[in-house]
Amino acid sequence: MAQVIVRNIDEDIKENLKRMASQHGWSMEEEVRQILRRAVSSKVPTRTKLGSRIAARFEGVGLSEPLPELHGENIYPMDLGA
Repeated sequence: MAQVIVRNIDEDIKENLKRMASQHGWSMEEEVRQILRRAVSSKVPTRTKLGSRIAARFEGVGLSEPLPELHGENIYPMDLGA
């Protein structure tokens, strides 16, 4: 088994680890092992890209034409009549 040393842990974090370990009925060291196991075994969800998230949010609103900025076309500011 490998060993890992973590230095300079804030006192409040140490106290919380100790409290959590006590609640689970095991040592603080075992609490840290359990936390690390969960952290590295959980699958990281794939993030949807921003454009896809925006399109999904406005799906069904009635947009029937492609947006120019999504196709590399030049974007011009609106003429506000000033």
